[in-house]
Amino acid sequence: MKLALISLGCSKNLVDSEHYLGILSNRKQMELTSDVADADIVIVNTCGFIGDAKKESIETILEVGELKQTGKLKKLIVAGCLAQKYSEEILNEMPEVDAVIGTGDIDKIESLVDEILKDKKVVETSNINFLANAQTERIRTTAAHTAYLKISEGCNRHCTYCIIPQMRGRLRSRTIEDIVEEAKNMVASGVREINLLAQETTEYGIDIYGDKKLAALMRELCKIEGLKWIRAYYMHPEYITDELIQTIKEEEKICKYFDVPIQHVSDNILQNMARAKSGKQVKDVLARIRTAIPDATIRTTLIVGFPGETEENFQELRDFVEEFKFDYAGVFKYSREEDTVAYKLPNQVDEEVKERRYADLVNLQSEIAEKKNRKLLGSIVDVMIDGVSTESEYLLEGRTRGQALEIDGKVLTTDGTARPGEIVKVKIEQNFEYDFIGPIVENEK
Repeated sequence: MKLALISLGCSKNLVDSEHYLGILSNRKQMELTSDVADADIVIVNTCGFIGDAKKESIETILEVGELKQTGKLKKLIVAGCLAQKYSEEILNEMPEVDAVIGTGDIDKIESLVDEILKDKKVVETSNINFLANAQTERIRTTAAHTAYLKISEGCNRHCTYCIIPQMRGRLRSRTIEDIVEEAKNMVASGVREINLLAQETTEYGIDIYGDKKLAALMRELCKIEGLKWIRAYYMHPEYITDELIQTIKEEEKICKYFDVPIQHVSDNILQNMARAKSGKQVKDVLARIRTAIPDATIRTTLIVGFPGETEENFQELRDFVEEFKFDYAGVFKYSREEDTVAYKLPNQVDEEVKERRYADLVNLQSEIAEKKNRKLLGSIVDVMIDGVSTESEYLLEGRTRGQALEIDGKVLTTDGTARPGEIVKVKIEQNFEYDFIGPIVENEK
């Protein structure tokens, strides 16, 4: 029997998808296929964070469901965040769906498949407290030399626009020993770069150690022989300590990369979001990073059109983006989500206003990135090769320490050869908005 899986949404969801594949291929001895049309069973692992993500998830479910009529598909399973929140609605309104499995029931996927093969309809969304560990089966779908490693699940914060705690539960951290064990297993299989994931990586450890332990975890990971690069995502500005900054500065294996979703800088908007305490707090944290590590790469995410955002609030955000000059910034239009505090806030912003502010900020950030990258022309940088370029079979592509997997730019090499995972030196001869081009001038010794 053949199994295909479609993973939507964030990289944290991708790790869950990899666990589904590992459990079913190991215990059920299913044949995995990337061709959905050739599969007997398809799992759609959904995202439900914002409106556009929910729309994509629903469209994908319906599209795959049509294969029951036109292809060989026998069973369709819907998993992930959308499944957790809307399980009954999905089963009742989408007859093509055979089962729904929530974010905390990954370990029940084998028995669920047994049930649907008996032509039963199944809902498994009860155990929101599940936490995978180093022993949980997993088939990684990223390139052999790079991997995501989820260090915790859930979140204790209650940002007013966010439904993640409802979908993922409260914070549940893995132990440092368990994470290091999985990392060692990854490195033994050829991984050279590990990307640490959580809803908020800087919140890691508070629940089991009584204190923030991301810095301590990263120092332990640095001891693993053969591991070359370590990067952490999703750092809440309120939890970025001087210890963490100093650890990232001092440890050679840790990429000088800070993914800090600030969302806004206006005091009243931040307070209504239940994010940082004030714009000053956000600015102070970012200034501390830049002072300690002047060449650090700093990525952020920003939300425009949050309820109550005035033109003055937006201009304050825009001015700060122009002044601070982030390396990367993901801009999002506020999405009004049911069952969130922000859904009921007054002064909702018109869609046309959101769109205008969004376009303005995206264009500004593009200009900033292009000008910053232009300064790297002529420099020689370390690049981890990912493989043959998706743009041309005659080029290789890779990333610098400041380019995270799948979300930032890339480096295309015009001359030289290298293996995937090899760290080479590339001379930057041309830049675009986020990408670079140049020859390999030195291979890894």
